[in-house]
Amino acid sequence: MPQKQVGSAEDSSAAAAEEVPSDAPAAAAKDSEQQFRSPREIRLVMIGLVVTMLLAMLDNLIVGTAMPTIVGDLGGGEHLSWVVTSYTLATAASTPIWGKLGDLYGRKGTFLTSIVIFLVGSALSGLSQNMNELIGFRALQGLGAGGLMVGVMSIMGALIAPRDRGKYQGMFAAVMALATIGGPLLGGFITDHFSWHWIFYINLPLGIVALGVVVVTLHLPKVRSTARIDYVGAVLLTTGITALTLITTWGGQEYAWGSKQILGLGALAVASLIAFCYVEQRVEEPMLPLSLFTNLNFTLVSVIGFIVGFVMFGSTVFLPLYQQTVQGASATNSGLLLMPMMLGMLVISLVVGQAVTKTGKYRIFPIIGTIVMTGGMLLLSTMGTGTSTFTSACFMVVLGAGMGFLMQITMLVAQNSVELKDMGVASSTATLFRTIGGSFGVALFGALFNSQVTATMKDRLGDQAGAGAGANPGQMTPAALRTLPAPVQDAYHHAVANGMHTVFLWGAAAALIAVAAAVFMREVPLRGTGEPAEKNLEAAAV
Repeated sequence: MPQKQVGSAEDSSAAAAEEVPSDAPAAAAKDSEQQFRSPREIRLVMIGLVVTMLLAMLDNLIVGTAMPTIVGDLGGGEHLSWVVTSYTLATAASTPIWGKLGDLYGRKGTFLTSIVIFLVGSALSGLSQNMNELIGFRALQGLGAGGLMVGVMSIMGALIAPRDRGKYQGMFAAVMALATIGGPLLGGFITDHFSWHWIFYINLPLGIVALGVVVVTLHLPKVRSTARIDYVGAVLLTTGITALTLITTWGGQEYAWGSKQILGLGALAVASLIAFCYVEQRVEEPMLPLSLFTNLNFTLVSVIGFIVGFVMFGSTVFLPLYQQTVQGASATNSGLLLMPMMLGMLVISLVVGQAVTKTGKYRIFPIIGTIVMTGGMLLLSTMGTGTSTFTSACFMVVLGAGMGFLMQITMLVAQNSVELKDMGVASSTATLFRTIGGSFGVALFGALFNSQVTATMKDRLGDQAGAGAGANPGQMTPAALRTLPAPVQDAYHHAVANGMHTVFLWGAAAALIAVAAAVFMREVPLRGTGEPAEKNLEAAAV
């Protein structure tokens, strides 16, 4: 039975048929693809979208710097990791669900709902009186956060033709750079001069601004669908994503990689995802239509997005550790340590966005980006105990430039590969692959790093390695390191350098997969204003 939807425009002068019934005339379906917004309307809406993306990007970065203070106030240090894990789990698990709800019931309503849930979770987190409350409210906050990024990207896809979208990409790259650099600084400032409660309360004025701008400026038709929600698929997908996230969070930290807990989670993830694929082929309105992956470009950019997340999140975790431990940089300004990489990413993203808008061509950029990203990882793998801060900064610029070629292009190609009715699913899938890639990157890089550091310490200090550097040398803090004898410090500097070599060498190997995926990508024309999607989808089909 075809899905039936009924829409009534909120504003006749600005309404676009966000969804069109599948049994509507072909002309009407084409018209829905033609009604993109004017530049003036887009600029107004972009204010709310940019503020919302800033909310999504800032949260964990701000919270991380305040965690020692929070533990000192609330106690419950044994549950510390769950403050982050509960948020991450809820975000990852809800991301695909928000995307599908937007496709079925309208993007504006679901987007506003996700902002409200995020703000309620933020307010309650700030009011927490013990660690259990904070963990629960962080999960609620993460549930809303899952819809923030997806909402921004799917609304962008509905309002702006792919051919014109490049000119707006730089704004989001700038937000990412601002959040990465400014998040830890802002978190430290708020914690030191106010209280840790305000790291959550700061979301409220920003969120209210985003809500107000979106309500006033964003005009999309109200949509209601008669299709039944794929509850079974949603549960199976959520279970699989949750199991994968817990594996990457707990593996090598809470439990050994070969422990029954990790192996059990692995079995649960595999079984859930296999069952999910089975169910999705048999329901009327699947949570994640597997037919999307018959589009070659969509599949390839999903792979590239996974690798970008793998490389980016892994790098941002371990680069500050190297700079603080080996190069003696201050931990207080940890966000500034990543500035070279973020500036490289920002500048290239701006240039690429303008080039795509001007030429309509994009295939060359993922190829260049993946090659440059691989080169950046190889350069970073050469860092040693004598590498200067200037040299490491140059290496980071190269890595950032490579990611700048890729960050927005992956989302652009994913959205250009689907019909408007699947824009939310395409956006959430691209976001999910990048998120899962980041989780795996941090987990795998962490295991490699800890193993290499431990091996180097034993090689240099022998039986004294454990006594000199603690039970887990891979988790030595710079402050604790300075209290140890000079020979131990020297050994640890070499151990960290060797760990970085291993991490980035494996990262370069992973980046080669992205190079291969980019080479096989097809140059499918980007839709401009007034162009239907049919030709693009046929051209990109496997």
